[in-house]
Amino acid sequence: MDMKEIDAGTLRGRLNGGAEIALLDVREQGEFGTCHLFHAINTPLSRIELQVPRLVPRTSVAIVVTAAGDADLVRRAVEVLASLGYSDLAVCPAGPQSWEAAGFTLYSGINVPSKAFGEAVEHHYGTPSIDAVTLKAMQDKGDDIVVLDSRTEAEYRNMNIPQGVSMPGGELAYRVRDFVADPATTVVVNCAGRTRSIIGAQSVINSGIANRVVALENGTMGWHLAGFDLEHGSDRRYADGEPHTLAAALEMRDRVAREYGISTIDRDTLDRWRMESDRRTLYLLDVRAPGEYAAGHLPGSRSAPGGQLVQATDFHIGVPNGRIVLIDDTGVRATMTAHWLVQMGLPDVHVLSGGLEGHALETGPTSGAVPGMDDIDWIDASELAVRLGEDGPFVLDVGESREYRKHHLPGARWAIRSRIAQSGPDLPADGEIVLTSGDGDLAALAVPEVRALSGARVRVLAGGTEKWLESGHPFEASPGDPADEACVDVYLRAYDRNTDIEAKMQEYIDWEIALIDQISGDSDVLFRLGPV
Repeated sequence: MDMKEIDAGTLRGRLNGGAEIALLDVREQGEFGTCHLFHAINTPLSRIELQVPRLVPRTSVAIVVTAAGDADLVRRAVEVLASLGYSDLAVCPAGPQSWEAAGFTLYSGINVPSKAFGEAVEHHYGTPSIDAVTLKAMQDKGDDIVVLDSRTEAEYRNMNIPQGVSMPGGELAYRVRDFVADPATTVVVNCAGRTRSIIGAQSVINSGIANRVVALENGTMGWHLAGFDLEHGSDRRYADGEPHTLAAALEMRDRVAREYGISTIDRDTLDRWRMESDRRTLYLLDVRAPGEYAAGHLPGSRSAPGGQLVQATDFHIGVPNGRIVLIDDTGVRATMTAHWLVQMGLPDVHVLSGGLEGHALETGPTSGAVPGMDDIDWIDASELAVRLGEDGPFVLDVGESREYRKHHLPGARWAIRSRIAQSGPDLPADGEIVLTSGDGDLAALAVPEVRALSGARVRVLAGGTEKWLESGHPFEASPGDPADEACVDVYLRAYDRNTDIEAKMQEYIDWEIALIDQISGDSDVLFRLGPV
């Protein structure tokens, strides 16, 4: 198919022009993490059908596809996007050298806009912090402190600072008063590294409590590097339901909305914007905890817990100039999330007034139709378990490499879904091949590629590897397979690696800290930080 091309200079002008545009980098996440543009949204070709409809909900929006000069990858991605109904497609064939020549600053890592914003917040507001040695000494002395962990509950259960309580970032300003009845209590906010510690601590400071509030410098990584032990499997967390101190939280909501100029819209406006969603991109993001979202949410909204949304905007929003409507029950979490998004420079952020009241709600997790799911030959876990015991089908796992390392079906081989022919294992010419992935969706999307490579019967494990594990069937682990350098489908965190873990932790921390200097010389970064 013919593809419109734009050069790097034209692309830069369009990104700064104020119109709706999605810049999609279709390399695998690990490759994207080596070098990319600040405003690029990573949508790997291997997962593009799953990610783009969520990130870019309007099919007529302008999309520019890039892949650091890989023309074949761009071509394949454009073909898939066109098949999904996207109509305004262009490609930027330029690579890093041309990007720099056009005036772009190049970045490494992932979630760069959010990570850079965290460093800018610390620099602008002077967010106070303490290091791991100081915190450990305070704990040993029995000082009056509370440690609040702003990561997801899953991350917290995996490892946490001793005495820490799980309170994901979007909950901090909403619930912190329940934990600090005494104004003499010191509040310490931590994450894995820096961003959520800084944003979380500054959120609590902006909430107006009288207590001393500090970020734990470098989070759990800093704690580990200082030689201190982490806990594993902890279950300390905030109580469900509204906080006991809701009245104070509501007062704080109204003050923050005034100070930061947070826009609110009513139900009629939302209904009108829904009708216009074919002309203006619309994101309905529910910033409550995932369990609350599953219990009842507005139809068409997606779960985007507030702290994680600020930490990784590019995982939720593919068109930064689109309309963004934040939703919760009381307006507190939505307002606090909005006051960060507007400071990040997102131009069209609003809070739905009245929350969920008076709306018909849906239950269950975020769902959406996955294209390409017809003509699938499914096999359930119980049947496959019997067949594997009989020296049965060849099993190919196309899920995340780091998840494959932790647990995969006995004898399963691994490949990146879009690269089975290039770098995957040799497939049998006949017999039966069973595909699996985390929840099975990616495996189902891989069926056409595998059928084109083999004459074998191709089936998909219903519910994927997650269902296999839930059913109690045996699994294997292979921490060293695939090797770190082969795991290009994900951007490996320091603690995902097999070697040099401490060195990679320090490297990551140094990278985050250096972002403030990088963005200071980048005129394309337009944060709008508030009053000090």
